[in-house]
Amino acid sequence: MACDLTTGRSVPCKDVVGGIKAVYFINYGELGAITYDVTNTDAIDSFGGTPDAYEYDVKGNSSFEQTVTSSRENGTTFFEQTLNLTFTKLDKATHKELKLMAYGRPHVIVEDYNGNLFTMGLLHGAEVTGGTIVTGAAMGDLSGYTLTLSAQEQVPANFIDNTLSAAGVNVSATQINP
Repeated sequence: MACDLTTGRSVPCKDVVGGIKAVYFINYGELGAITYDVTNTDAIDSFGGTPDAYEYDVKGNSSFEQTVTSSRENGTTFFEQTLNLTFTKLDKATHKELKLMAYGRPHVIVEDYNGNLFTMGLLHGAEVTGGTIVTGAAMGDLSGYTLTLSAQEQVPANFIDNTLSAAGVNVSATQINP
């Protein structure tokens, strides 16, 4: 692998916004063969396994962050991917699904408000590393769930070039409606 830079970057326009629109959970190991964009191997064209994805809509207080960890002494570099989610309203169905999520290590597709799709835990899956189930104390407090998922990968979360359906992902029509 060549380590030489290939291009520069100018200051972009101020036409983006922060925030996550939705996250899609796929059971670990169901992505199948991954087809990468032939001109940009940091982007995924499709998944060969036709995986089922379970959509969770989020609004505010949720974030996706990737931290680069590189060691000159050890000659290693990896990317820590952290997803912080807030789900409002406590309900039995969400309770059950979040418990199953904590027991497993799903792949996660993160959709931001700019239309980007990122794959978290592409090779190794994502682990639930913390969270809360909270009723709140005051009337304006959160009554719901917070969840933190972490993944460690050799590369940053890949972009997906297509829509989820064009990439071969079946988004489940079944959703919890608390």
